[in-house]
Amino acid sequence: MALGALAAPGAAAEPAPRVLHAAPHGTGDACGAARPCSLTGARDAARTLIGSEARDVRVELADGTYELDAPLKLGAADSGRAGHAVTWTAAPGAHPVLSGGRAVQGWAENRDGTWTAAVPEGVAPRQLFVDGRRAVRARGAACAAATCDATKDGMTGAEATGIAQWKRPTGAEAVIKVRWRNYRCRITGVTGDRITFAQPCWANSSSGTGRTGPAWDSTTVDSARYQGVAFFENARELLDEPGEFVWDAEDRTVTYLPRAGEDPRRAHVVTPVTEQLMVLDGAHDVRVDGIGFAYAAYHQPATDEGYAGTQAGLTLTGATGPTDHAGRHYTKPTAALTVRGGRQVAVGRAEFTHLGGAGVVLEAGTKDSSVTLSRFTDLSSGAAYIGDTEPDPRPELAGERNTVAYNTVRRTGVEYTDSVGIWAGYEAELSVDHNTLADLPYSGISVGWGWNQPEARTSVLRDNRVTGNRITDVMRVEHDQHDGGAVYTQGAQPGTVVSGNYINRSAYGNTERDGNGIYLDEQSSYIRVEGNVLTRVGYKWVSNWADYGIQNHATGNWTDTDTPALGGTGSTMRDNHTELDRLPADALAVARRAGAQPVPAEQLRPDLARAGRATQSSTDGEAPAAYAVDGDTSTDTATLAEPGAWWQVDLGERRRVGQVEVWNGASTATADFDVQLSKTADFADATTRHITGKALRPTLLDFGDDESARFVRIRLTGSGRVALAHVLVHPPQGHRA
Repeated sequence: MALGALAAPGAAAEPAPRVLHAAPHGTGDACGAARPCSLTGARDAARTLIGSEARDVRVELADGTYELDAPLKLGAADSGRAGHAVTWTAAPGAHPVLSGGRAVQGWAENRDGTWTAAVPEGVAPRQLFVDGRRAVRARGAACAAATCDATKDGMTGAEATGIAQWKRPTGAEAVIKVRWRNYRCRITGVTGDRITFAQPCWANSSSGTGRTGPAWDSTTVDSARYQGVAFFENARELLDEPGEFVWDAEDRTVTYLPRAGEDPRRAHVVTPVTEQLMVLDGAHDVRVDGIGFAYAAYHQPATDEGYAGTQAGLTLTGATGPTDHAGRHYTKPTAALTVRGGRQVAVGRAEFTHLGGAGVVLEAGTKDSSVTLSRFTDLSSGAAYIGDTEPDPRPELAGERNTVAYNTVRRTGVEYTDSVGIWAGYEAELSVDHNTLADLPYSGISVGWGWNQPEARTSVLRDNRVTGNRITDVMRVEHDQHDGGAVYTQGAQPGTVVSGNYINRSAYGNTERDGNGIYLDEQSSYIRVEGNVLTRVGYKWVSNWADYGIQNHATGNWTDTDTPALGGTGSTMRDNHTELDRLPADALAVARRAGAQPVPAEQLRPDLARAGRATQSSTDGEAPAAYAVDGDTSTDTATLAEPGAWWQVDLGERRRVGQVEVWNGASTATADFDVQLSKTADFADATTRHITGKALRPTLLDFGDDESARFVRIRLTGSGRVALAHVLVHPPQGHRA
């Protein structure tokens, strides 16, 4: 019957797509291969075809850079009809790039080795890229809260920081990090030791507005958790490191200190100017394939709005607004590609790079749409923002059945370090599948919103899937963003599954007990966590701390640590493989399959201390020495405070030792200590390495291939406590335990 149908007389063949051609310098309306159009010319020609022919329309972009001073806008009139699609794609073999950048030229060398160029009106460099390499806004040192004391009205510290003597302090910004938040406000005045900042940025970064999140929140700039300014940036007086630049808005110049081997006269120097490069508003049945997006700007942080970060790259904007404890009115960053109210919009094989904001936003009720097989690299904000912040939207504004899959996300959040790799608000049936995320300052994937606030407790969140992702080196400690995880969730979302993910190094090397693998935060409920592989996590491999986050279940996961039971009412942990010092074959197979492409997992190193006998100089309360060798980084040892306090492990026999991991306890008390390897109990022959300052989670000490020892000791060189979460002793790489 099927064969007969195929051969039935009179069956019409599907017409071939109508192909239009565009080029960077295209003109006219012919849109042929020999006489290509501009992007807008091709769009207008496609509209005519869509309205007159029942076939697919394909717009092929020739190779080259398309410099845009406004976004390419596509709407309902540019959409597919009657089962046909409109495709915007790279021509065969081409690599077209939509660019919002402008070249900065006319560089002149200054006596101090810096170079300066004039900048035309309408251009205000916030980012600068030299031969494709991001430059850094000139920045100074940190300023502790005792000096830079922040209040609702401003800050002290102008004298101690030298700001009072700067020629133009009003071009500079304070960059402040408080736990998971990031604030950036421009200086507007200096009077004596007092500094004032642009409004509403500073007010929105302070308490008392009723708009900065839950009433219990204590992460504003005037809160007890504020520890000071991370750095001030964009002042000529701070320009002292190669690769830094300064924008002077009064002189309309940019000054750059070149890196070794750079000559600004010959380099291709670009600054982002145009914010959005492509906007699909109300479009449907549209494909965007194989197109690059580069040098898009994000203007808000340079205005008086500044960057009053709330969480995950969203900000509080506006001088006034409704009381908002659930983040319903927060603002997403500007993205290079934005889809609003889209249906069946597919973005594939795209390249997002060197952006001043985010990569892609799907919002305002976008449904049945996807971002796949794309790469996001070197972005100031996050890669993808899916959905919105309204818990109970009208049906046409609800995000449903969207997919983010097989993408690679690296080095995003370069400037706005509170942003996440992939963010989703109130979505239903979202699939975040087989993405590779690496080298991120805060959380990797974040799904859900609302902080358990009454207006957010009932929402459209449901049936979301975070599956098969490879998430490595996230919550990077040097960025000082805290209280997140490789996978982070909020809100009750029945039917949601987090499974088959490989997470390695989340908040690894932390300065405190912080950072999770899978973090079921703030009313996260009805979520299944199953079959994930989690290694080298700064704190808990899975966290569900609140009793109002209910009915979560963690089953069949593999991890090299352990964690307390889930705190949520009705939550369970069953059949998990914990405290591993080697990943079994099943776990390695899961980890290998995770991500945009199969890649072998980083195998754990055998731990010689696990079977050893631990002792310590004294014991404070219920904190025995054995807690450091129990495979669990959430249990701590503790000695009394005493001169030369020590902890040690007897390996039972002399063993080859290549590396020692020292995990500081929750109190971070272990500081200024020696790590000693000895063949004998009296440590007469000890090999000693000294650590100045506090131990991290972990501090790693490599001893090469030739050291052997039976005893490993951690000993303070002064007075105090030794408090440890974990000590691992590894044989040399490639050496059998």
